[in-house]
Amino acid sequence: MPKRSAPPSKPFTPSPQSVRRAVASSTALETGQTVQQLEQKLRNRSQSRFARIRLAD
Repeated sequence: MPKRSAPPSKPFTPSPQSVRRAVASSTALETGQTVQQLEQKLRNRSQSRFARIRLAD
């Protein structure tokens, strides 16, 4: 008899902070800058330049 699988659950949605952290750490590896510097730049940029634009869901 086949096993019943659980019903599909809602997909995980990362927080904006974790997305920022992932982008900063990836960029840090490529550029040699610190993650903290890049996170600060991303935080400042999102507050001013493109604050009205949201990422797609």
